[in-house]
Amino acid sequence: MKLHTIFIGSKFVYNRSLKEYILRQIEKENDFVHSVTYFTESDNSLFLYLQNELHQESKIIIIGHKSNFATIGKLLCTVTGDNQVLKEGMLIPQKASLFEEASYLLEYKSSIVNVIQIDEGQKMPQLLMQKSVVKATIHVFEEDEQSVKSILTPIAQTYEVSFTSTKLVEGWIRLDIESNRYGEISNFIAAAKKLLSNRLIASANIMLYIIDRLEKNAKKLSFAESCTGGLLSYFLTKENGASKILDGSLVTYSNALKENWLAVSHEILQQEGAVSSTCVREMSEGVINVSSADYAIAVSGIAGDTGGTAEKPVGTVYISVRSATISKEEHLFFFGDRNYIQQQSALYAIKMLLLIDKETFF
Repeated sequence: MKLHTIFIGSKFVYNRSLKEYILRQIEKENDFVHSVTYFTESDNSLFLYLQNELHQESKIIIIGHKSNFATIGKLLCTVTGDNQVLKEGMLIPQKASLFEEASYLLEYKSSIVNVIQIDEGQKMPQLLMQKSVVKATIHVFEEDEQSVKSILTPIAQTYEVSFTSTKLVEGWIRLDIESNRYGEISNFIAAAKKLLSNRLIASANIMLYIIDRLEKNAKKLSFAESCTGGLLSYFLTKENGASKILDGSLVTYSNALKENWLAVSHEILQQEGAVSSTCVREMSEGVINVSSADYAIAVSGIAGDTGGTAEKPVGTVYISVRSATISKEEHLFFFGDRNYIQQQSALYAIKMLLLIDKETFF
């Protein structure tokens, strides 16, 4: 059964942070969201859309707000031949099988509908729709996508699980696994780890995994960012527990701050430029000295859309990752617009961090 999410109200189009919060909560509690559709309150096509969807085998989550919650219920009653009644202070269809505050579940023919009411600044109400499959996510490093499929497909067949693969950046493959039984997923992951022992991380959220591993080892991490402009810091600090392993980060966009805050030598900046292997090496050394962290990541590059040259075109990025005993630098080239280049740079830097100390992270 495919899961559809329907937003009703213009606020869900224009209030991006509210919309993204709702989708995050839905994805935590339910299966893969196959489609997201938006309607304004006055859209006359909504009735026909609901009529069509409810006569198919569908799982639907409808998101409304206080002003249109009762209207949504009235539309559903018209489609299903039902009446609205007052329950727990809410006007909802009489045939609603489950209901909690600002949330109710309606089953009609082969379809299941969960209607939610939420407005700005409110907590997401309880989702009443149950998962139909068990899911898990793992990450594989230092393998290409085809090799990962070749290695793991026979195991997946043995344990009757299915998986899809996504290449995040070069050498980092995300696998999303599904099964009707949790035990089979657990066995599949255990078998996969035996084959890919120091290349597989069994965690859906890599940043939470990094926080957990560093906290358990009483270690800290710091960043020196230029072209990513604090994106690495955001990836980490949006997760709970980041303060346990991050004291701070430095965004040194200008050469002057690279010199003054990170002690990058003036000669290096003049001779090799801020976008160079030597510069990011000194950036990572500088931030680890300032912060006394155990690990540091430094990124400098040309994210675009302008600023490139023939020698250093847009997409040129240098990354340095450093531990107490080793530093490693890579010269990379990414395609895409400014934001995509920044995203790829940050993800690649995270991959380099994981690989620089396999004993800690694997």
